[in-house]
Amino acid sequence: MRKPLMIAACAVMLASLAACHQEGPAEKAGQSLDQAGQKVQDTLNPPQGPAQKAGRSVDRALGE
Repeated sequence: MRKPLMIAACAVMLASLAACHQEGPAEKAGQSLDQAGQKVQDTLNPPQGPAQKAGRSVDRALGE
């Protein structure tokens, strides 16, 4: 009785993880808007040196 229950629980967890990685059109559009905003920020307020430029790259890579 426990073995089928464990197999079913694992299957549900794997299915939920697979569904998390799909991006919809709204998410893709949001990412495009974010990138455009970052380009505008770099144009209006450019990084003052290599350290600040690297910091911005790290922040963007981490999604902050």
